[in-house]
Amino acid sequence: MKSTPPPSGKGITAKAVLLGVLLIPINAYWIMTTEIVWYSGHPTVVSLFFNIVFVLLVLSLLNLGLRQVAPQLALRDDELIVVYTMLGIASAIASHDMMEILVPEIGHAFWFASPENDWANLILPYLPRWLTVSDLDVLQGYYLGESSAYSWRVLRAWSVPMVAWSGFIAVLVFVMLCFNTIIRRQWTEKEKLAYPIIQLPVSLASDTKAFFSRKEVWIGLALGLLLEGYNGLNKIFPALPMIPYNRRNIGRLLFTEKPWNAMSGMTVAFYPYIIGLGFFIPLDLSFSCWFFYLTWQLQRVLASALGLRNLPGFPYINEQSAGGYLALGLLALWVSRRHLSDVARHLVRGNVFPDEDREPLRYRTAVVGLVLGTVALWVFCLYMGISLWVAVLFFALYALLVIAVTRMRAELGTPVHDLHYSGPEQMLLMTFGSRALGPQNLTGLSLFWFLTRAFRGHPMPHQLEGFKMAERVRLNNRHLGIAMILAVVFGSFAAFWAFLDLAYRYGAASKIVGPALWFGRETYTRLESWLLVVREPDPARIVFHLIGGTITLLLAAMRSRFVWWPLHPAGYAVSSSWGMGVFWSCLFVSWLVKWTTLRFFGLRAHTRVGWFFMGVILGEGSARSIYGLASVFTGLDLGTGHW
Repeated sequence: MKSTPPPSGKGITAKAVLLGVLLIPINAYWIMTTEIVWYSGHPTVVSLFFNIVFVLLVLSLLNLGLRQVAPQLALRDDELIVVYTMLGIASAIASHDMMEILVPEIGHAFWFASPENDWANLILPYLPRWLTVSDLDVLQGYYLGESSAYSWRVLRAWSVPMVAWSGFIAVLVFVMLCFNTIIRRQWTEKEKLAYPIIQLPVSLASDTKAFFSRKEVWIGLALGLLLEGYNGLNKIFPALPMIPYNRRNIGRLLFTEKPWNAMSGMTVAFYPYIIGLGFFIPLDLSFSCWFFYLTWQLQRVLASALGLRNLPGFPYINEQSAGGYLALGLLALWVSRRHLSDVARHLVRGNVFPDEDREPLRYRTAVVGLVLGTVALWVFCLYMGISLWVAVLFFALYALLVIAVTRMRAELGTPVHDLHYSGPEQMLLMTFGSRALGPQNLTGLSLFWFLTRAFRGHPMPHQLEGFKMAERVRLNNRHLGIAMILAVVFGSFAAFWAFLDLAYRYGAASKIVGPALWFGRETYTRLESWLLVVREPDPARIVFHLIGGTITLLLAAMRSRFVWWPLHPAGYAVSSSWGMGVFWSCLFVSWLVKWTTLRFFGLRAHTRVGWFFMGVILGEGSARSIYGLASVFTGLDLGTGHW
C-alpha cells in the first residue's frame, strides 16, 4: 500500500497545551455570556467559530511583537494550531447546541412541576436522580438569581450530574476521536478532501507576516470591521441607521396571496462573514444550497395550491432532509469501504499497517476504543432506564448523522449543517410509536435533546479539521489527540461552571437569561406531549425519510457519472434547515462572485478574491468578538444580535 511520506512529527509543547487549558474557561464564559445572557453574536451556530478565529488573530499579532523583543516566548505555527484546535473543541462542547441545552434540562422538570401539569406523576418518576437536580432550595437560586453557585449545598447538588454528564460527553467525543483516527488517512490523504473551513486559520497561523502583507486581506479586513463595527454601534446609539445586510423577512411583503403566502417566512440576508465562507466551498454546493432552498419553498406553494397544507407535516421537508443526512452518512462509509477493509485485515492478521505511527491512535487501539466506548454509552443508557435495543438504534442513527456532518465539513466546508428537530429520537418515535417505546425510554431520550436538537456546533468535525491542520504544519497527530482529550475534559467542566455562575447571578428564569429557560421548556413540553398523547407509528414520515435518502443517492450517482451535473446531494440535505433559511441568499452571492471570477478572470483572480474574503471573515468576526467581549466586561448588552 502506498502512502504519503511521514511528516517530521513535531510534538506539542507544554506551553501550547497550558495556554489552551488556561484559555478554555475564559472562552466558555465568553460564549455563555454572549449566547445565553445577552443572546447575541452566536459564534457557535456557524461552522467557523469567530470567537476562536479572533483568539488566533490576537495570538498571531502578539507573536509578531514577541519575535522581535522576546523570541523565546513566541509561539510556533504548530503551537498556535494546538491552541486553536483545543479552543474549537471546547467551544463545540459549550455551544448553543450542546451544553447550553444540557444544563437547563437538569433541574427544569422539578422546578416547574405543578398541580396543573401533573409532572410529579407524569415525568418525575422516570427522571434519573443522578443526572438531575431535584433540591428546590438549590434550584431557587439557579432560577431566580441574585445568589451564588459557590455554596457547599449548591456544589454538592450539582456535582454528581456535572461529573456524570461530563463523563458521558468525554466518552462520546472519545468515540468520535477513534472513528476519526480510523478514517483520517482515507479522507485526508487518499481522497485529499479540501477542508475549506481551515483555510483561514492555517493561513493566519502559518505565516502571519505574509498573511498581512497582502493588500487584499487589508481591504477585506477593513470592510468587515467597518460594516459590523458600525452596525454594532446601534446598540449604543439607537438613532444610528443600520446598514441593511442583516436578516430581513421578504416573504410577508412579497407573498400575500394564496398559494404564494406559503413562502411568507422567506428571509434574505447578506452577512459578509457567510458570503466569505461560501466563497471557499465548491461551486456545485453553493449553487445547490440556494437552488434547493427555493425548491423547498416551491414545495410549500404546491402543497398549498393542492390543498395539502392542512395535512400535518406535509410536505415533510424535515423528514426529507433527515433522510438525506442518513444517506450521506452511508455514502461516506461506502466510499471508504476499501480503507476500512484494509484496517480490518490489518487487525485480523496482526501485521503492521504502513506509517501507523502517524495516526492519532494505533488502529487496534482506535477500534477497541470505538467498541468499548460505544458499549460504555449503552451502559450509561441502561442506567438511565433506556432499553438496550433503543440505545443501540439511537446511537446507530446518531453516528450516521454525525458522520454525514463530518464528511460534509471535510469535503465541502458548508457554513451550516443544523438539521433542526429531526434527530434519532424523532426517527424512533415515528417508526415504533410511543407505546412500544414507553415512558421510561421517552424520558431518557428526551434528556439527549442536547445532542439532537441541532448539529451546528459539533466537536467531531473540529477533530478531523485539527488533524488536517496538523498535517499542514507538520505536527504529530498522536500528541494533538492528547491535547484534544484534555480540551474535552476541561471544556466540559468549564462550560458547566460558566453556565452555573451566570445562572445563579442573573437567574435562569429571568428575561436576561431567557435561553436557559427556553431549552429546558422545549425538552419537557415535548416529552409531556409524547406522554399525554399516544403517538402511533407514522408511515408517511417514514416514506418521506426514504424519499429524501433516495433522492440524495440519485443525486450522488448523477454527480459521479456526469462531470457537468450541477446539483450536489449535500446541498439537497442541508438546504431545508433554519440555517440555510437565513444564509441561502449569502450563498447565492458567494456562488455568483465565484462563478463570475472563475469564468471571466481566471484562477489568479480567484486566489486574490479568496484573500480578500479571508480578510472580510476576519474583519466581521473580530468586530462581533470585540462587541461580545465588551458585553462580558461591562455587563451591558453590546452584542451584534442573532444571525
